Amino acid sequence: MKKYVLTALVMTAAALTGCGGASYKDGTYTARSAEYISDAVSEEESEANGYGEVEITVSGGKITDCKFSTYQLDGTPKDEDYGKKDGEIKNRDFYNKAQRARAACDNYAAQLKAKGSVDEVDAVSGATINYNEFKEAATAALKQAEE
Repeated sequence: MKKYVLTALVMTAAALTGCGGASYKDGTYTARSAEYISDAVSEEESEANGYGEVEITVSGGKITDCKFSTYQLDGTPKDEDYGKKDGEIKNRDFYNKAQRARAACDNYAAQLKAKGSVDEVDAVSGATINYNEFKEAATAALKQAEE
């Protein structure tokens, strides 16, 4: 009997808190991370410099959409051309790494939407800078939703 009561209590608590446990004001919230500037030793590495921007939509108190993009310091988006030089792939290793980091942006946004908590978003190997930018920007955006 105690087992069933405990199970019922746990299920009730889970239903009351929901996924992620947080409830936010409905709306769309945006935030930007600080600029990341590395101690680059090459021109290619300096392209990793930049910042991230997040846009989070909340409906019914829950995160219903998230978009995360990264930019170079001059505001150029890190898109499908990120890692190319003069429009061409001149260093395949750097391009592949840059594109893996870019793909991680969508991964981080999807994880936040699914899990409902920045703290539950897992880092993607090879995209740690993006992860830190994402966490910083997403935390700032969700803080707006709490106010």
